[in-house]
Amino acid sequence: MPDYLFEISWEVCNRVGGIYAVLSTKAKTLQKTYGDRLVFIGPDLWNQENPSPFFIETETPLDTLLNEKRLPTGMSVRTGRWDVPGKPLVVLVNYKSLYIYKNELYGEMWRHFGVDSLHGYGDYDESCIFAYGAALVIEAHMKQAGSEARAIAHCDEWTTGKGLLSAKLHLPQVGTVFTTHATSIGRSICGNGKPLYDYMAGYHGDQMAGELNMVSKHSLEKAAAHEADAFTTVSDVTARECEQLLERRPIVTPNAFEQNFVPKGAKAVKVRAEARKRLLQVARALSGDETLNDSALLIGTSGRAEFRNKGLDLFLDTLNVLRGRACLENRRVVAFILVPGWVDAARYDLKDAIARDKAVGLFNPIITHTINNRESDAIYNKILNMGLYNYPGDPLKVVYVPSYLNGDDGIFNMPYYNVLSGLDMTVFPSYYEPWGYTPLESAAFGVPTITTDLAGFGQWVLSSQGTNYKNTGVMVVHRNDSNYDEALTQIVDGLCDVLEMDADLMTVIGQNAQKTARAASWANFIKYYKQAYAVALKAAQARS
Repeated sequence: MPDYLFEISWEVCNRVGGIYAVLSTKAKTLQKTYGDRLVFIGPDLWNQENPSPFFIETETPLDTLLNEKRLPTGMSVRTGRWDVPGKPLVVLVNYKSLYIYKNELYGEMWRHFGVDSLHGYGDYDESCIFAYGAALVIEAHMKQAGSEARAIAHCDEWTTGKGLLSAKLHLPQVGTVFTTHATSIGRSICGNGKPLYDYMAGYHGDQMAGELNMVSKHSLEKAAAHEADAFTTVSDVTARECEQLLERRPIVTPNAFEQNFVPKGAKAVKVRAEARKRLLQVARALSGDETLNDSALLIGTSGRAEFRNKGLDLFLDTLNVLRGRACLENRRVVAFILVPGWVDAARYDLKDAIARDKAVGLFNPIITHTINNRESDAIYNKILNMGLYNYPGDPLKVVYVPSYLNGDDGIFNMPYYNVLSGLDMTVFPSYYEPWGYTPLESAAFGVPTITTDLAGFGQWVLSSQGTNYKNTGVMVVHRNDSNYDEALTQIVDGLCDVLEMDADLMTVIGQNAQKTARAASWANFIKYYKQAYAVALKAAQARS
């Protein structure tokens, strides 16, 4: 076991994607083993006017280790606790003063590792400078800990690749682990509408990086994957992708979920009731349909705004077909799309209607917040093009929620997990989904879900829990590059089955979904990470 475990990620105390869920739910299980020898390192993106809702600044054992004398002039850090179960130690790095070293750092990466930073753009510079700052934090800590101390630096995604390479150069006594949650090239191939799976064997990562203008990110990611003592990824489907595009076979460390996030008993009942009430209020206010009541089936999807990768196109096409099915004759359906977009503000007319609990029937009744890019927002325009206008008599209504649900969005004013609890069913028909936290989270909260076998979680359910949806609470739909229509039909049929189920059976299926999620707990999956740490420690000891 290492004496210290450092984990570096852009999403430490910074909720922007699925990696936040990985780290924040893993923290308590890791802390049971390592205690305050576990340290998360993230970027300091906050200030007094805009404080982090997830960071507790307080005195910690790190304060004396990370004083200004041990860090470069001008560099500062803040130490505290991450406000998640386990309350692990956190260092937030203010990396802005380190930009003066950028050219020197990029030259170092080129000379030692062949990383081509010349074509970097967007978030490339910021990610590299932050990762370098994180490596300096580890270096300062290890100088104080002594030469005999054993440590692991675990770097998540290409955004922390520079930190791993710096550790490899300057901290040979530290074992390094690099986790690719999704390769930059694989995600880009899918995001550009190219078929990934049928032609996987024909893709060459370096060639595709040039074609897709991803040379610098791919170059850094590939170097980190090859230089890491232990290279890992989250599922078998992504392991295949890594082997083909990054040219190294990773260790598979599947993701899991921490059950402490899930309310129990009377609290769970209260949270569900409050969320369901608000979901129906929003739907009634927008549509003007006074007949919408608790008998309606509330379904939802969520995740990042990757229209094809996350299957948002398939979800909307499914709704379009569902509204013509006979199974809608006796029951209303409201579909919520909880996908953050370029949001402007919560709609004042909607807030007023909710406050008065009125079924008003608002202008533009499909969206809860104003957005800055109505002309180019793929979800918004797809809804309009399909003619889903939410007229009062429509048996199926769709509500687009383009805001992060962090408790103060102005409409729901409750966190995502609470809103999720109010749904009856979720659908995540992903095309590119290395693991799939959204269906796992749904199952953990007792909401039956539909996912695909292109998601790591879907593959895990099929291989370990079986194919009977009623027994697992998780329906896994087969998807590939050429069966879009077949997958759509299977999802529609599944939703029709749910519409015709009685409440008691739905309750049982929800309970079975929770059993499936408990099988995918960190208590069961952390062993895979410990195996990777053992590999990294062995390599570091050999260097020492």
